Amino acid sequence: MTARPQSEGKTLAWMCVLIGVNQLGFGAVIPVLPLYAQSFGVSQTAIGFTVAIYGLARLFVALPSGRIADLFGRRNALALGGLICCAGNLWCAYASTFTELAMARFVSGAGAGLTLTAGMIVLTDITTPSRRGRVMAIYQGVFLFAVGIGPIPGGYLAEEFGLSAPFLVYAVGCFIAAVVAWWAVAETKPDTPPLHQQTSRPQSYTGQLRAVLRAKGFLLAGTVSFFGTVVRTGALFSIVPLIGTMQLNLTATQIGIAMGVGSVLGVMVSYPAGVLVDLIGRKSVIVPATIASGFSFVLYGLAPDYTWFILACAFWGVASSASGSAPAAYAADVAPPEYSATAMSVYRTLADSGYVLGPILLGVIADAFGMTIALMVASSMLIAVALLFAFRAPESYRPRD
Repeated sequence: MTARPQSEGKTLAWMCVLIGVNQLGFGAVIPVLPLYAQSFGVSQTAIGFTVAIYGLARLFVALPSGRIADLFGRRNALALGGLICCAGNLWCAYASTFTELAMARFVSGAGAGLTLTAGMIVLTDITTPSRRGRVMAIYQGVFLFAVGIGPIPGGYLAEEFGLSAPFLVYAVGCFIAAVVAWWAVAETKPDTPPLHQQTSRPQSYTGQLRAVLRAKGFLLAGTVSFFGTVVRTGALFSIVPLIGTMQLNLTATQIGIAMGVGSVLGVMVSYPAGVLVDLIGRKSVIVPATIASGFSFVLYGLAPDYTWFILACAFWGVASSASGSAPAAYAADVAPPEYSATAMSVYRTLADSGYVLGPILLGVIADAFGMTIALMVASSMLIAVALLFAFRAPESYRPRD
């Protein structure tokens, strides 16, 4: 399929609709999943497994997603991901055993992984380095906003219509996303000239992987994203709420409000940060924002009261959002342009591996040495990777004066 002309703005608008609807459903499930899993009479470990298996599916699918997008087109990959995610969530809603629920979560995660990776590929296709940071920031802002407000309708639906209702809403959201992908998002895959017009032999997939991994700075950008995901899932999602309840005696509502403050501030700063990435370069934002993200966990670990806890949430929300889209923009800059699908699928694989490892690694540290030490380790990880990036990664984009 050849590429259809469509402006950057129009494609971005439809991609924001797609990811907004999709992630609104994802957010709706967040507060309900532990209760739904618990309804099958399983242990806390098993409940945690329903979260981990979703991330594991995303990890497995991330790399093949690039091949699917290259072989069948970006639009088809987005639509297929939406349909798979829809099927998985329908299965979740009607699962009769915990085993079925776990399998359904894996299917849902696979569909989400395909959608998220294909979305990053589309953004890479439609942007030039001079605007890539802000475009990815807009997309990320919609993503964060949808996930952030999703628990509100999700909790209401669960109370009014039962614990399976948010999964049905997520399924509908995934189906709508698939329809948007098929009917509204133009195909952005670059045109491939006929064989008799090609001046060189097409590179094999393994050759593409080698070219991407050899791109100077690519692995460092992926490493920043990897540790960001490790800390987000292992510290922010798993340990910080326990710090609030067990050390500060906060209620679930207080913790939710504090994290909500961080999310709102993060959304507000995402676009200005994206513009800054385009104006002063990627490294100039990635390094200080990642270091600031690390220091936010020092605040979490040492917070003496609720005011400091809110301050830590605000600090994390602003810092993590500021650095959120910059590593992806950097990876897209340094990778060979003709291998954008392969590059972004590798990048997503590196990031999603942190989704699986983070809760396990930091959970073990918390069990052995305490939650505060685990947060300090998380802080050290981010600061260390930021310094490594500062000294070893070249700047990928230098704006013209």
